[in-house]
Amino acid sequence: MEKERELFKKASIVNQARLHSGYHYPRSVATALMSDDNKARFTEEHRPFILFDFEKYYAIDRYGSLTDAAQFERFCEFIGIRCEQVESHPLFNYDRLEALYLTTEYTFDPVLIGEHYKAKIAQQKSIEVRRFTQILQAEMVGKAWQVELKNLDNEAVETIEAKSVINATYAQSNALNRLFGMPDIDLMHEISEMAFVTSPQLKNIGLTVMDGQFGSLMPYGLSGLLSLSSVAYTHHKVSYDNLPTFDCQQRNLKCKPDFTEDCNGCPAAPPSNYRKMLGQMQQYFSEQVELQYQHSLFTIKSKLKANFIDDGRPTEIACLHRSPDYFCIFAGKINSIYEIEKVI
Repeated sequence: MEKERELFKKASIVNQARLHSGYHYPRSVATALMSDDNKARFTEEHRPFILFDFEKYYAIDRYGSLTDAAQFERFCEFIGIRCEQVESHPLFNYDRLEALYLTTEYTFDPVLIGEHYKAKIAQQKSIEVRRFTQILQAEMVGKAWQVELKNLDNEAVETIEAKSVINATYAQSNALNRLFGMPDIDLMHEISEMAFVTSPQLKNIGLTVMDGQFGSLMPYGLSGLLSLSSVAYTHHKVSYDNLPTFDCQQRNLKCKPDFTEDCNGCPAAPPSNYRKMLGQMQQYFSEQVELQYQHSLFTIKSKLKANFIDDGRPTEIACLHRSPDYFCIFAGKINSIYEIEKVI
């Protein structure tokens, strides 16, 4: 069941398309280790959709970083990932960088992966996909769920029966949990912007500046674009409610905490921060580097409140009911998809 008109239109697309190797989480070793554990399998199964041939750098800002160069090096050594210090490079501004490291990290193409899985689903005659569908209510009848659905195109309502339900709705996890009478996950939510740029000098180069209010620029899969993200400017609004509740929903009444709309094209979407993001990232490069803005995408991103401090992104999988079964999967990283095999 998909509430949007198409699959893969929200957070699956609106991200940096980073195939995490662990570097991003020096304050959450558990997330770093899980990222690296799943990377090999994900890479092997999605090889045609992954960009391998580019140089990926991590850097430590001279000012205000929560992780210094020595700590970052110890962290990389502890989890066993590549970290080679680069003493000089013509494209980078060392006046702002305490240290620069050449690493190994890849980027996947979320658009192509989405098309791949849509094609695989279409080949499976036993799988029926309902798009633009809302779940109105659910109840247990014996050892099955009776679920009432509404087609949002023609308003037709029907009831189906299921022995097992998997809730993998990310920002809408608690809305679905409540419909099925299950407890909330403690979540927080952010309306986030991903900017997309091009650069003749950085076609095959990515840079992530650690660890604090900094940013990251890297190839976006096989698209030829660079995705630009900033800790300071990517997130426009924050909600600490278990459901994504924002003031802009007062201006777009169709978007509700328990049934959010797509932020792209929304009349109440926040104005872009791309100029601030460009200005922040430009200072880490030399004057010869040009960045040309193309467009932005917006989405609601969610994370566990428990990880507000260490910025970790663990995968939360819970079997909340048996016979009939109800599983809730909350995962913010694509290479954590295999974690479901631990319970199913």
